[in-house]
Amino acid sequence: MTRTLVVVGHGMVGHRLVDRLRVLDTSGDWRVVVLAEEPHPAYNRMALSSYLTGRTKQDLALADREFLADPLVDLRLACPAVSADRATRTVVTAGGDVVPYDALVLATGSRPFVPPVPGRDLTHCFVYRTFDDLDAIRGAARPGRPCVVVGGGLLGLEAAHGLSRLGMRPHVVESAPHPMPAQLDPGAARVLHRGAAELGLDLRCGSAVASVEGHPDGTVRAVVLTDGTVLDCDLTVFAAGVRPRDELAAGLGLERGARGGILVDEHCRTADERVWAVGECAAVRGRCHGLLAPGYAMADTVARQLAGHRVAHVGALDTSTELKLLGVRVATFGTTDPGDRWAVEVVFAEGTARYAKVFLHHDTGSLLGGILAGDTGSRTELGPLVGRPPPADLERLLLP
Repeated sequence: MTRTLVVVGHGMVGHRLVDRLRVLDTSGDWRVVVLAEEPHPAYNRMALSSYLTGRTKQDLALADREFLADPLVDLRLACPAVSADRATRTVVTAGGDVVPYDALVLATGSRPFVPPVPGRDLTHCFVYRTFDDLDAIRGAARPGRPCVVVGGGLLGLEAAHGLSRLGMRPHVVESAPHPMPAQLDPGAARVLHRGAAELGLDLRCGSAVASVEGHPDGTVRAVVLTDGTVLDCDLTVFAAGVRPRDELAAGLGLERGARGGILVDEHCRTADERVWAVGECAAVRGRCHGLLAPGYAMADTVARQLAGHRVAHVGALDTSTELKLLGVRVATFGTTDPGDRWAVEVVFAEGTARYAKVFLHHDTGSLLGGILAGDTGSRTELGPLVGRPPPADLERLLLP
């Protein structure tokens, strides 16, 4: 008998889950109902900035014709879930539909964090998350005019680069001492900072937004920083991090992690054996992961369980990254925060052109991980060396 799986959310991770399950479920045991909040099927959010500069929604779409025509997939767009009940095993949508389930996967993702500063609700204050957000930003952008991006992490720098390609002059405000503080150390950040300056971005680190000031008509006029600096601007984009979308946990009576997120075990299962959580909304062993690779690993793990395949657990989730940002390639591999007790740090650098730091185990000398910025070696080549003594030509591999 066919069972019903309800997936709440159709972002990249939710789509991956359904796509993998349809491949593995060769006997058609599962009918999948996907409750999507947005009016669009899943798309490549990692490439969202390219939408500002010419790529279309169809270019970024992840759901192909075969997926959309699959008789065992009921994709309901603009149909967010507002509550769920474990006793009746049902999900209620914003439109009032009651959807029964045999298994439930929460793939609700995250929401942008907007600091509670005065003026954050003025016209031309935006977040940077969806097609609709970028449509609004593009409509408000004026070439040659200044703008402010709040947040110097990966998303904030992507947003600033996109705005610069629209002809605007972005200021980037980051409260940490350097950009991308979650991934890079000060040495690697200096290489990235150089790339930002070459593109005309004004990075202001070590300060935060105190308020957003408006014109009499309610549109953005300026951003005031905590150090007293006033930055004139036509629009403001908040890209200061995300928070897990875990509000359905309360109605389901499910526990949340200490820092938010729906608490799941190493199998991505909640305290209810019929309910899983994957992606940014899931706190795996208490920790949320904001990167795509861990989300895909969670989706694959749950798909295998639903399909009846033997699976142990998600294991050590891969938090390494590699990307080209502001014309600078930055990457991490292995462990980049091993703690002083376990590691010796070795740095190879050439001014602000390229930088590499590796962490070696202080007892065994084995490679634990590293941080790369600029024209350095490849994470793909260096990653397999983790856990082994580094080769004699390590410097050549890091700075070829």
